[in-house]
Amino acid sequence: MSIKAENITKLYGKQKALNNISFEIRTGEIAGFIGPNGAGKSTMMKIITGFIPQTSGDVFINGKNILDNNIEIRKLIGYLPEHNPLYLDMYVKEYLKYTGGLYLPAKQVKTEVDKMISLTGLEREQNKKIAALSKGYRQRVGLAQALIHNPEILILDEPTSGLDPNQIIEIRNLISEIGKEKTIMLSTHIMQEVEAICDKIIIINKGDIVTDDTSENIKKETSANENVVIIEFGNGVKKEQLLKIASVVEAKNIEDNKWAIAGEKNIDIRQLLFKFAVDTNNTVLSMQKQKKSLEDLFIEVTK
Repeated sequence: MSIKAENITKLYGKQKALNNISFEIRTGEIAGFIGPNGAGKSTMMKIITGFIPQTSGDVFINGKNILDNNIEIRKLIGYLPEHNPLYLDMYVKEYLKYTGGLYLPAKQVKTEVDKMISLTGLEREQNKKIAALSKGYRQRVGLAQALIHNPEILILDEPTSGLDPNQIIEIRNLISEIGKEKTIMLSTHIMQEVEAICDKIIIINKGDIVTDDTSENIKKETSANENVVIIEFGNGVKKEQLLKIASVVEAKNIEDNKWAIAGEKNIDIRQLLFKFAVDTNNTVLSMQKQKKSLEDLFIEVTK
């Protein structure tokens, strides 16, 4: 079940939230939709789910225009908004039965509720009031309600926001497992999360798409374009000395005798640095190549 956006623009009065953007998420992909606060992520997700209309452009779900097939397409989508809107006075199982009843025939509700409770690890919490749950378990309830009707597409807006490290790992693993069978669009500020589970990465900034590629291609590009070695010498060296080394283009002191040294593209400068240490009667305490991360790319394209 694919998602395709073509030339989407969204105006709030005179403010342009989305600026003629286009992208595609293919069937079975987990796509990370990331960007700074106010970049337009939540707006785009609300348009895809049919909660708000775009000002211009088209969204197609599996080839069908969402404006022409709104009700039909909504049945295919599970949505977890950024601010998880739960009925806090309801019990977990009661809430999921209520949600399931909105989508499913009465005879299927119990079976699906039990399945979702098991899938999202809510067995011990199912008879508690939602108000009594931790934020991590509230997120699980939100995921359960998004999955209750077995949608083919999941739209998850900041699903791990505010969770502790253990809860983040649990929800991340759950999304990875679900993603084996569904198309998922995931918004998050946690770059490690995107690197860990996403097949495709879309970066949006100020309403414009600035990066749109597979995770594999982005990893190859960042590693190919970065040639920096982190080295610590036993004795002090001067920047002028390092810049005289063949193929060294920049040298930045990190602390004491530790340096970040950039070399020319596609040239491994580690042997040259080791030779420099030998020639100057110095020693090398540590040396490793620095890899450019997704976080570095994110900062570069959104600053």
